Amino acid sequence: MSLPSFSTQSYLFSTAGLSAQLFPEDDRYFLFAKLVYPELAAARPKLEACYCLEEGRPAVEPVLMLGVSVLQYLEDVPDRQAVDLLHYHYGWMFALNRQPGDPLFHATTLVNFRQRLDEHGLSEVGFQTILDALVKAGLISRQSRQRLDSTQMFGRVSRMSRLDCVRESLRLALKELEPLLELPSRPCWWTAQWEKYVESQVDYRASSEALARKLAEAGQDAWQLLDWLRQPAQSSLASNPQAQLLQRVFGEQFEVVASQPAPRTQEKQPIEVATAQSSPAQESRSEVVAANSESVCPSGTPLATEQSGPVNSAPVQAPTEDPGAAAQVLPKDKKQMDSQRVRNPHDPEASYASKGQGEQKKEHVGYKVQVAESVSEAVLAPGEPTHNFLMGMVSHPAYESDEAGAKQMEAEQAAMGLEKPPVQYVDGAYVSAQELATAAAEGRELIGPAPGAPDNNEGRFTTEQFQVSVEERKAVCPAGQQSTQCSRLHEAETGKVTFRFEWSTHCADCPLRGQCVSPKQKHRTIVVGEHHSALQTRRREQQSSEFKERMKHRNGIEGTQSELVRGHGLRRARYRGLAKVKLQNYFIGAACNVKRWLRLEAWKIRRALSGAAAPAMAPALD
Repeated sequence: MSLPSFSTQSYLFSTAGLSAQLFPEDDRYFLFAKLVYPELAAARPKLEACYCLEEGRPAVEPVLMLGVSVLQYLEDVPDRQAVDLLHYHYGWMFALNRQPGDPLFHATTLVNFRQRLDEHGLSEVGFQTILDALVKAGLISRQSRQRLDSTQMFGRVSRMSRLDCVRESLRLALKELEPLLELPSRPCWWTAQWEKYVESQVDYRASSEALARKLAEAGQDAWQLLDWLRQPAQSSLASNPQAQLLQRVFGEQFEVVASQPAPRTQEKQPIEVATAQSSPAQESRSEVVAANSESVCPSGTPLATEQSGPVNSAPVQAPTEDPGAAAQVLPKDKKQMDSQRVRNPHDPEASYASKGQGEQKKEHVGYKVQVAESVSEAVLAPGEPTHNFLMGMVSHPAYESDEAGAKQMEAEQAAMGLEKPPVQYVDGAYVSAQELATAAAEGRELIGPAPGAPDNNEGRFTTEQFQVSVEERKAVCPAGQQSTQCSRLHEAETGKVTFRFEWSTHCADCPLRGQCVSPKQKHRTIVVGEHHSALQTRRREQQSSEFKERMKHRNGIEGTQSELVRGHGLRRARYRGLAKVKLQNYFIGAACNVKRWLRLEAWKIRRALSGAAAPAMAPALD
């Protein structure tokens, strides 16, 4: 699409009448038009990369699309309602420099606009534009104190059992292949699989044994379909998206084990040597044997036949390229499966994660969102809005740790021109010996509680009760005895360095031996990381009242997450796929920053107009 001409004239030239009658200076739409819209218009050169400037029919103005998207997430409305508001709502018209009667666009244009941003790597354009505007306004700096925390985000899919996931993957693959295959080119088992996975559903009232058998059957059928797609004649079909997804799901859920070929029975021999001189009895017997023998497709692939009788737990036989060989398709044990596996084929990137234990355990299938917020230590006047703004929004798979999310946040902020925060407030999920040492080496502070030592010694003394000095290569046990030996251990594969301390001569007659040494050990040993001293220092420091007072700055991130969830829909994904979820969350972050910016400016205007020392709080922005 080509781009239309764009005017950067002020809003006052086109909607001055509306300004005087409907919008006072502290109105949020007036402030949006005054503060935000010019910044969105300045981002037009970036948006031009998504369009062809000369060819095609004229596109809807991208600055308008960006402004509608920000307002849409500011008020948490879907695409169709956003277009209706642009048509009927004077506030939206004024904020986006439009007049009543200006041509509108279809709601799907917003979908196409988001697709363009995603394809051209501009998902963060709205968030970064507002962030740069806040820096220019002096409300935040490019290197400021921050607090960081994560929250879960439910994917736009339901949770599926293993059987559901495999069957649905098969159904999608068959539906994808159906219009591409003419009737003569379909394999002879096609009708059976189509009826089983496209036209039928599982009866969940069946026993667990029957459901386990159906899972094994689904694995056999998936292997049969994938084996057929591996043939040279179907090589072009094997690269289709659903076929590739089925291959992934099969690899995650099943394993193929080679086995010896089954011996052929002697009953099948008369079928091959039957002649016209056979007796009627022999011909009748041959027909029965042929009816009960294994059916074979013209391509040589054996057909799966329905069998009656009790459930057989033996592994199913899968077809292979070599007719003389056999293979077993076995469902994997849960312990063998990866946390990254597909949970729902309609959104393969939505992964499973859990948090907490017992009644407090929370499980979800979706994504994880890291939220970074600036921290202002200024004391606010009564009713004064917050001076803290979002500094980063990182969306990543749910199974990834918070430490991995923090690394991604660091990379994102560097790409946006932000520097590492001099002080960062976090919870225990982000704190480790390595991170504490890295922050200290860079001259930064990582303020958060250190995790306690794992209690894997059956209630006996943990490493937390030992005074360890890795630098001096010595440690003191709870009984006051110094270690007799220290060994440096280096793992070649990971590069990890640890130190092992031993008390070889002190433990035999120690009065605390029962509380320290297990019955299977001769003496006590402990293993710590190379940065254990930093971890040990933090464990002592976090007990002080000064540290607890500083940690109060982290608590505000919980309220911010609640605001994002309740006011802007952060908890649930609107779209499927990690790329679209990232785009959604960037717009949520931009909308939250715009809302806080407008509240703060409205408060300043009211305070200046009233001259009061403690003006009333500005009305909430939905």
